[in-house]
Amino acid sequence: MKTPTQIHAIDFDSAKLQRLGFGQPSSLPRRPTTVVQLRQQLVQQLQVSLEVERILSVFFREIQRLVPLDALHYRHEASDLRLEFGQRGHHCVSYNLSHEGEHLGELAFRRNQRLAEDELGQLESLLATLLYPMRNALLYRAATRSALRDPLTETGNRIAMDQTLHREIDMARRHMSPLSLLMLDIDHFKIVNDTHGHAAGDSVLRSVAAVIKSQLRNVDMVFRFGGEEFLILLSNTGRDAAGMIGERLRQAAQAHDYWVEDKRVELTVSLGCSTLLAAESAESLLRRADSALYVAKREGRNRLAMAG
Repeated sequence: MKTPTQIHAIDFDSAKLQRLGFGQPSSLPRRPTTVVQLRQQLVQQLQVSLEVERILSVFFREIQRLVPLDALHYRHEASDLRLEFGQRGHHCVSYNLSHEGEHLGELAFRRNQRLAEDELGQLESLLATLLYPMRNALLYRAATRSALRDPLTETGNRIAMDQTLHREIDMARRHMSPLSLLMLDIDHFKIVNDTHGHAAGDSVLRSVAAVIKSQLRNVDMVFRFGGEEFLILLSNTGRDAAGMIGERLRQAAQAHDYWVEDKRVELTVSLGCSTLLAAESAESLLRRADSALYVAKREGRNRLAMAG
């Protein structure tokens, strides 16, 4: 059965609100407060954070003082953000948020009972308090991601790698879950630069990064570790599974077509794999993966070596 959906557009510049598909008044109880009071409180509460998740969490909690809801969903494709709060409901009302032509995401409210017209009016009035906090949070997220990404390959940089690795090690220990690393190096990459130039080398690096990302899960993380080296962080992944992933990456990299000046260039990669040991430091985990990579190169390249 198709879920009933009410679609709305909010354009804060023109101050024009469009509403479609109003339903019958809700019988859900409301808590004593007014729209004006709640707007004033939200303006203050939503300004204290630059984290999108925190802002929406506070917003979802507070608006239910006026309009009881079962869930709030938010999506912003440009920021790769998909957030859900609460449980799914049968009825949905959706808003596209924009300011000065800038898309701020899509917000959807869900409830088992259809939202009444007066409830929609209250929600739309409260939505205005999200404008500046969300815009600032999205700008901050974009700036932070830019500072932590390698601009050439669109993978994480060394700063991001250091932060993420220490965090993942802490989480692995807390939850007693496995954690593995793959260190990948493009074989004979210097020949590409020397023969075809650095622009061609950059193109190859981008292609290899894309191949790596295409073979991984959403939870896996890729970082540019050095010139032609990449680090792949595999959360909740033990030694055997990490070895299978590494072999899959090796085969995919070898099978890919790399083109430089209308000429196909054959490339292979070598990989070293290490899995977190009890009480092991981040430095030791990296060092063992690097040592395994050295073994793979020494034994002829285009292969995966596992750390002992």
